[in-house]
Amino acid sequence: MELFTDIDAQVLTLRALLGDALEPTGLVALIEGLDDAQAVDAITAATALIQGGERIRAAATGVIAARSSREAGQAGLAQSRGHRNAASLVQEITGLTKAEASRQVRIGESLLASAATTVHSDLAAGDPSSGDESTRAENPAAPWHAGLDRALLDGRITSAQHDAIRQGLADPPFVDEKTDGHDETQHDALMRELWEVAADQLIGAAVHDTPEMLGSAARSIRDRLDPDGAARRFQDRYTRRSFRVWTTADGHKRGAIDFDDEGFAWATTIISNAMRPRTGGPRFVDAEEKARAQALTDDPRTNDQLTYDLFLDLLRTGALADVPAVFGARRAGVRVVQIVNGDGIADPIAHTEDHLHSFPAAVAEQQKCEAGAVTVEVDARGNPLDVGREHRLFTPKQRVALAVRDGGCRWTGCDRPASFGEAHHIDEWVRDDGRTDIDRGILLCRFHHMQLHHGGWRITRHEKEDFLLHHPRGQTFALPPRPALRYAWTGVEPWRKRFGVAA
Repeated sequence: MELFTDIDAQVLTLRALLGDALEPTGLVALIEGLDDAQAVDAITAATALIQGGERIRAAATGVIAARSSREAGQAGLAQSRGHRNAASLVQEITGLTKAEASRQVRIGESLLASAATTVHSDLAAGDPSSGDESTRAENPAAPWHAGLDRALLDGRITSAQHDAIRQGLADPPFVDEKTDGHDETQHDALMRELWEVAADQLIGAAVHDTPEMLGSAARSIRDRLDPDGAARRFQDRYTRRSFRVWTTADGHKRGAIDFDDEGFAWATTIISNAMRPRTGGPRFVDAEEKARAQALTDDPRTNDQLTYDLFLDLLRTGALADVPAVFGARRAGVRVVQIVNGDGIADPIAHTEDHLHSFPAAVAEQQKCEAGAVTVEVDARGNPLDVGREHRLFTPKQRVALAVRDGGCRWTGCDRPASFGEAHHIDEWVRDDGRTDIDRGILLCRFHHMQLHHGGWRITRHEKEDFLLHHPRGQTFALPPRPALRYAWTGVEPWRKRFGVAA
């Protein structure tokens, strides 16, 4: 659908819902009078209308940024209007925050870069001499993010999703040397195509994933595609680690931490474990654990105050910390997942079970020396081996396998980590003669597990294909694996072969 046709359609929808003679001051009262379905239709149409405008704004911002370059000096568009740069001008016009205005500039510049190569390609296509070497040199290849930019302009992703993917993947690790008289090396061409494939995969996931989830997945995929760069980034964050405390002029005691990757994983795991009863973790079946969880839920302190007190408890007690008193139901720990193929060759990138943060393989080896390892045999889609019907409930080892395979709650759009998960049998034990096999189980957070059982939802699966979520009103949603885990299970080489990318 053409952009203005789509915008007109959304305006017509809103007019039908709200009427033509709409005074702004009466908007809230009018929407309060809508039924549930109409209220959802109103926000859906308004969002589509905004997104159409955002596409126009992004393109205009890219042009403004190009005309406000540093090289343009005081003659630049933004500078001639009294602004230091394009982001400042965009902020004044739009009323956005400084960070959001900068994001708009990044998106606009990305769109402009893709548009420039498209124009070159179109001109070359109409030029009979475009096949010679000199013309090709003037027509650069489209940037790897061209498909991402098209997805934004086509309305398949939002500007926030575009920026999360673009920033998360960053640019491929191109090399500077030019060989054999070509404009780019074979390495550069390979990296470009791998990044294009990764962007395409993430565009597909944008149907159900939030910008935060897409950004996290993009960073994990980037690390797997560029393990050397991942090691450098890991070391850089480790070098920048710091913890400082100070007293302000009015006597407030403050502190600031810049985490390295391992430290952050430990800190977030400890906090999540201690706060889980308050923040939607799994339900407790043991009476003593349930009582402790209820006590934490009823505690009058805020979450931030509880986290602060936990931090001080850890400092005071150190290695002799009383587990139930400090950690709650169980001792916190960081589980690191490393893929090892059938030949015993380990993947150069490992990841945490919770949140899928990537690490160089050396971190996994260090963890193995300190805490040991649990072996889970899986297929190329991360499906662990079956165990059978001997147990009504999933065993601890099976729960580990579910956490490794699913990476967290599989409900569409949910970002709860694996440690917050409950194992759900998609086949009822008695009615369906259900087996307690890994391929018949799925990890769901407490909220979505209860939503499924009490809200009339169902989850099904044909053999080992993707799980399907069935809405009570009949809609069906696929629950595909997390994008980062697809790369973890299959490695980079199968992606090269699948998409015809030469090594």
